[in-house]
Amino acid sequence: MVESVFMLWAVMTVIALVVNFVLLRSNKKSYACYYASFFFFIVGLLLLAVASVVPKVDLLGAGFGGWGIASLFTSGVSFMLTAIVDAYQNVEDVEEA
Repeated sequence: MVESVFMLWAVMTVIALVVNFVLLRSNKKSYACYYASFFFFIVGLLLLAVASVVPKVDLLGAGFGGWGIASLFTSGVSFMLTAIVDAYQNVEDVEEA
């Protein structure tokens, strides 16, 4: 089960980072680049809440709790990496002005 959670985390992280970077390139002065990370954060909390109520359900080798943990890890990593890229992009804008 741990291996499937790590695999889900890696796949969802790549998806979230791609979406965040595309939104960051299209809207430089907006916070829209963080929406995918925020979505994974909310979904992770909801899946952990559902896992405590619903009996064991397996989806692709992991239960709702595993999906929730993978979503929260995805949210954390994508928030951090997107913030770093956004900060460096804004530094370049300040130097040009």
